[in-house]
Amino acid sequence: MKIADVRAHPTSFRTTDRASERLGIGRTVKRDAVVVKVTTDDGLVGWGESHHARSPGTIGHLVNSTLRELVVGMDAADVVGVWKAVYRAQLASHGLGAATVIAMSGIDMALWDIRGKAVGWPLYRLLGGTNRPVPAYAGGVALGWSTPAHLVDQVGALVGTGYRAAKLRIGESPTIDLERVAAVRAAFPDLDVLVDANTAYRLEDVRRVAPGLRAHCVGWLEEPFPPHDHRSYREAAAFLGLPLAAGENHYTRFEFHRLIEDGAIRVLQPDLSKSGGVTEVLRIAALASAWKLEVNPHTASTGLNMAATVHLLAAVENAGYFEADVSHDNLFRDELVSTPFEIRADSTVLPLEGPGLGVEVDEDFLTAHPVIEGPGMVT
Repeated sequence: MKIADVRAHPTSFRTTDRASERLGIGRTVKRDAVVVKVTTDDGLVGWGESHHARSPGTIGHLVNSTLRELVVGMDAADVVGVWKAVYRAQLASHGLGAATVIAMSGIDMALWDIRGKAVGWPLYRLLGGTNRPVPAYAGGVALGWSTPAHLVDQVGALVGTGYRAAKLRIGESPTIDLERVAAVRAAFPDLDVLVDANTAYRLEDVRRVAPGLRAHCVGWLEEPFPPHDHRSYREAAAFLGLPLAAGENHYTRFEFHRLIEDGAIRVLQPDLSKSGGVTEVLRIAALASAWKLEVNPHTASTGLNMAATVHLLAAVENAGYFEADVSHDNLFRDELVSTPFEIRADSTVLPLEGPGLGVEVDEDFLTAHPVIEGPGMVT
C-alpha cells in the first residue's frame, strides 16, 4: 500500500454578515482551508486538513510541490516514517519551519484516514480508544465582540442545544471584556465560562482583568499574548489566579516541551491541522500526561479536523474538552463533509463509527469553492 499521489486543495468562501465575527485578531471576511487528498496505489483515498495559516494558496503549493515529492512512493501505513522523512528534509535544517508542520499535518491526517479504511476501523479504535463520550464546549469562530445582551442571547441558544461550557472572545479592552463576562455569568451561573483574548492583551491588561475573571469563576484565559512571548506568560501565571491556555500556535512536541517545562501554561491546545497531525499530537498528549496535564485541542476550519479531534480525545488518557465549532454558516463543516459531530444533551460528543475519520468529502464542493487570495481577517 504505497502513496501514489498527494494533492492539496486550497479552498475559500466569503462569510455572511451573520457569520462575520469581530475577534482580537480582526473581523472575519472569508473562511479558508487546505484540504489534502492522499491516494494509494491500490485505490484507497484518505482526507486530511492543513490549517490555512492565513495563506492557503501558499500552504497548498508547499504540499503539492515539495512535500508531495518527499512522500510519494512511501508506505502509506508508515505514518512515523513519513513524518520522519519530512522532518529530516524540512524541519531539521534549512526548511520552512511552521509552514512545513502545517502542511504535513494534513498529509498525516489523511494517512491515518487511509489506515482506518484499510482495516475497516474508526480512527479512535485504531488509536487504542473506545467509543466514549467526550465533553465539548461551544467554540470555533463564534461568540465574538458583541454587546453583552446579544452575547447572552447567543449563549442561551447554545445552552438550549445542550452545551454546558462556552468560550467567549475578549481582548477588546479590560472594561468591555469584563462587562461581557459578567453578563454571561449572571445569566448562566452554572456554565463553564472560558475566555480567549486571541493574543490581543498586554501584560498590564491581564493585571486589570485578573480580579474580575477570578470573581466570575472563569475556567481559563486563552492566548493573552503571542505564542513566542514566554516571558509575559511566565509573569502572568504568577498573579493571574486561573489557568493560562495556549498551544494552537505552537508546533511539534519540541515547542510543547518548552511550554510544559516553563510551567506557565496549564491548558495545552495543540491543533491536529497545525501541530504536526495525528501522529505528533499523540506524542504531545503523551508528553503532557507525564506532567498530569490535559490536552484540549484547538479545532480548525473543516469537519475533517473536527472529526479527527474527537477520535483522538476518545483515545488518549488525558483528554480534556473538544472545541465544538458553533460558528454560523460554516460551509466547511456543513457542506464540504458529512456531519462531523453532534452535540448531545449532556454536552458531550461521540466519535464517528465509520472507517478512518468517518466523514465523506464532497469533491464538487472543492471545485466550486477555489481559493480566494488575500487576508481572511481585516481590522
